Amino acid sequence: MTAYAKTNTFYISIWFWLILGVKSYDGWSNYVLTIQTGGSVTIPCHYDKKYTQQKKYWFSEIDKSNTYTNTTDENLSVIDHPDQSLFTVTMRNLQNKHKGHYYCVVETGEQPPINITYEPYLKIQSAPDVSVVSSSVSGHEGGDISVKCLYSSRYQNKLKQWCRYKDQSCYTVGRADTSQNSSVQISDDDDGRSSFTVLMTGLRRTDSGWYFCSAGEALNPVHLTVTEDDKYKNTCKSSYVSKKAFHL
Repeated sequence: MTAYAKTNTFYISIWFWLILGVKSYDGWSNYVLTIQTGGSVTIPCHYDKKYTQQKKYWFSEIDKSNTYTNTTDENLSVIDHPDQSLFTVTMRNLQNKHKGHYYCVVETGEQPPINITYEPYLKIQSAPDVSVVSSSVSGHEGGDISVKCLYSSRYQNKLKQWCRYKDQSCYTVGRADTSQNSSVQISDDDDGRSSFTVLMTGLRRTDSGWYFCSAGEALNPVHLTVTEDDKYKNTCKSSYVSKKAFHL
């Protein structure tokens, strides 16, 4: 009974803060994370570096519960990564009962009292509207990686994108944009599989991080890790030394 009262009070409080004007993330608030029934997903919740020491939690609108960072249960883990200014939420064995709105929340210790950094809506499906062949990819500096994003036939004519969570930069299928990085190519596949492929070449360590494939409002996250490559580093170092010697 005490636990219920505490949770219920929290639920009332969070909506009271919202009414008062809580700072809320709205960049992708209309997007839907589509996950396969029985599957799992890891969601990144980015926050400002100034909140590194503040408390953070994952709030479920379904059961009005909040789970603070550095909590690990059988089907839910919420882990803070202060060196990356984000915390991750991993949900496992997802079922239809988990469908609904969730919030990444930071207790700011200032006014407004909380900062909602992300407001995902989870949709659990036997055949997800958008999915990825692999939710985790890795490559070396100077190398390249490719990611295949799958989408259902009803999203055939929807806008398809490859976006980075942190800075909200997106690359779009079938659109030429000189402001976009030439090292990223994204093309709709012509293989009858309703998919598009993202190719990133000339990888840099700073490319590491969280991205997502999207079609319309549906998306699925992908984590990219770029590791140091000694051969690439030595090549760059040799090139730098050669240029320096040339100018002497």
